[in-house]
Amino acid sequence: MNFIPEQTFKQSVKMDIIVHMMEQLTQISTIDPNDLLIFARVAELGSFSRAADKLHLPKSTVSRRLQVLEERLGEKLLLRTTRRQSLTELGLQLLEHARQVVAEVEAVAALSERRQSTPSGRLRVSMPSDFANLLLADALAAFIALYPGIQLDLDLSPRRVDLLGEGFDVVVRLGKLPDDSLLVARKLVDFSAGLYASPAYLAEHGDPLHPDDLARHQAVRMMQGNGEPATWTLIQGEQRWQGIPPGRASANSPELLIRLACAGAGIAAVPDYFADIEVRRGALRRILPAWCLPSHTAWAVFPERKLMPVKTRVFIDMLQASLSTL
Repeated sequence: MNFIPEQTFKQSVKMDIIVHMMEQLTQISTIDPNDLLIFARVAELGSFSRAADKLHLPKSTVSRRLQVLEERLGEKLLLRTTRRQSLTELGLQLLEHARQVVAEVEAVAALSERRQSTPSGRLRVSMPSDFANLLLADALAAFIALYPGIQLDLDLSPRRVDLLGEGFDVVVRLGKLPDDSLLVARKLVDFSAGLYASPAYLAEHGDPLHPDDLARHQAVRMMQGNGEPATWTLIQGEQRWQGIPPGRASANSPELLIRLACAGAGIAAVPDYFADIEVRRGALRRILPAWCLPSHTAWAVFPERKLMPVKTRVFIDMLQASLSTL
């Protein structure tokens, strides 16, 4: 008969114990918090049926998940007879931890419910300054008053912000959008545009009767990103005219172009709605009214998400409602 040396035997037993402990730790580390929640409901209600009703689960699912939990822990949690059930020693100890899981779940649910019913949190928005100042000042003030839980941070700088990289929730952009699978865009409004000048300027220089007459006029021109003035494209039915009229002033702000035009500096090509206020008070007059510039679309752009934060949703809804009357 071959005998195993005592030292080797002890080492083997020690290794078996370590392996067993590691297996138990591995099982425990894979415990599903949902199973702890189920266990807490069963323990507190004293019935699988009542727990299943409370959790809106089949009774068989509750029984199976509790069995899985016991197997992973390696011990029974409940002692069940035909008349009653009671907790084991481990069950009593585990119940305190399970109740903490329940409390955390209920706290998260309450937080979500509050946020859904009362929008809150920091909302970072970027939009052109002219867009905010000329079209949305009153709507933004009403939004702030309506949602006191929202901290509204508006970036009105002319730069094109990195929506995702800089952590913006919503960006308002005009014109054509680049393809980006990580972003979603919602159309807000189409802006028509035309040519405008002050009565004083037209009294001195006369009304152009055709786009070709613009060569004899001065223009205050929109500046492009490359620093060059934008080409004017005028459309009347099937007719199309393109050109860059002469001018000594360019700017990247429709609001400033309107103010310059009102002061008699020249003809401006601007969105009709931006100029409408000055037209109504007599500071500007539409010229070549049969010719229109291509319209521009305003978009609300935001990160692609299956569940949009309610603060973002109510802000975009406000934008659409405010601009729908233009």
